[in-house]
Amino acid sequence: MKDSTDATPDPTELLVCTKCRRGRTEPGDDRWPGQVLFDALAALPLPEGVRLTPVACLQNCDHGCTVALRGGARWSYVFANVDEQAGPAMILDGAARYHACPDGLIPWRERPEHFKRNCVARIPPLEASDV
Repeated sequence: MKDSTDATPDPTELLVCTKCRRGRTEPGDDRWPGQVLFDALAALPLPEGVRLTPVACLQNCDHGCTVALRGGARWSYVFANVDEQAGPAMILDGAARYHACPDGLIPWRERPEHFKRNCVARIPPLEASDV
């Protein structure tokens, strides 16, 4: 458990499903759209405190690329319908905003528009009080 005087936020993990296929039965260029998204994110500088992690499946296969944000005592989020070409900058902006919130609850007006409309799940912290 963190000391209450420590202002450094817990690390944020950005999970990217590398098997997301957006309803395809075969990858378009030897890589599934989820792998394309992961590769694009990996090629960009990550926001401070954010770690990028590939995952084999987030079980949201027919709904575009899917990513999740989690970390420390924050709420976790799962977002779908991410475009692998246009989405990386938006995802990193959202990850930075998430990381800046001690509870993970980005104020509605500050969320990227895509986050507002494509949230699949919001999961409470493991050790939550008054959730």
